[in-house]
Amino acid sequence: MGEASVSQNAIIIHPEFAPGRRILAVSDIHGNLPFFQHLLEKVSFSPDDILVLVGDMLEKGPDSLGLLRYIVQLCKTHTVYPLCGNCDGLVLNFFETDSLDKSFFSRYLPQHPESCIFQMAREAGYDGDPTDLPRLRQTLRAAFPQVREWLAKLPTILETEHLVFVHGGVPSLEHMEQLNRWRCMKNDDFRGQGHSFEKYVIVGHWPVTLYHEHIPSAAPIFDWDRKIISIDGGCVLKIDGQLNALILPSEDAQNFTWQAWDGLPVYTALDAQEPSCDSVNIRWGRSDLELLEAGEEFSRCRHLETGRELDILNSYLRHTGERLWCEDSTDYHLPVTPGDSLSLVARTSRGYLMKKNGVTGWYFGRLADKLGKTK
Repeated sequence: MGEASVSQNAIIIHPEFAPGRRILAVSDIHGNLPFFQHLLEKVSFSPDDILVLVGDMLEKGPDSLGLLRYIVQLCKTHTVYPLCGNCDGLVLNFFETDSLDKSFFSRYLPQHPESCIFQMAREAGYDGDPTDLPRLRQTLRAAFPQVREWLAKLPTILETEHLVFVHGGVPSLEHMEQLNRWRCMKNDDFRGQGHSFEKYVIVGHWPVTLYHEHIPSAAPIFDWDRKIISIDGGCVLKIDGQLNALILPSEDAQNFTWQAWDGLPVYTALDAQEPSCDSVNIRWGRSDLELLEAGEEFSRCRHLETGRELDILNSYLRHTGERLWCEDSTDYHLPVTPGDSLSLVARTSRGYLMKKNGVTGWYFGRLADKLGKTK
């Protein structure tokens, strides 16, 4: 294979799902093999199930190459349909062509030492200049032809009688084979584009918390009227991110459920707490701040988009030149009933940043661990 370009048109498959077989959909694993393994165990994944991986298996996380190999083996023993996401596509693009070296990879790779591209380079014994992309590409082509072939064969869209799975989204279900492959994989803010469908369209790519203005949530979003289901829980990308599994009892089912794995320690709430009536979800792309007063643990800031003043954990503050911004932050207070299970995101002198059913917020009561010890 020479400098062949990646297919421009979407690759669509139409498998037959036997009636009564449970279907699981997982997206945006981003190289987090332990999260994926824990999630499969939590949902009791078996050879009787059908698993659709809705793209972005690779990049951003700690072990993309290990995850890829795990999925390849899983495909041999179980019914698994991996689809291509934009992050999987960028690894394939590196194999296939040098056309993006100057415009993309020369900037992307120095910022992502964990990249699957560098993982493969280390395993291949590459000792050259990491910025010598032509030589790096030649090394990977010689050492990993199977990885290149596997990525090149990944479908873009999986369609059945009642369901469509695609990483980013589609504008219409008509003539999908004519759609641009990359735009199906990288389709930002898909739910905000006003589309509606006659089949359920299951997508990842855009972390669901980005759709929430006031209350941060990583739980899947079910838009029943428009038949769009968004399942990207922000695994790897968010401090409080999780890996979601959408669960369908069968291909024609309407009663969808979900499970998630976030790897956080779980505690039991001992005290009740009412939810706050007004809150903000400061999220990626909308996180610029003005510093009002610096503190030892928290700093008082003004969120530039909303004008809201709130205290931000100093460990969440980031500087890019003169720009001040933060990791996803909120002043939301969780609704809590004694006995609720809460996952601990951060412990502070003021209280706890917790998760409940995928929703992140503050809790100021007491906690008990699995041994019943009070925190």
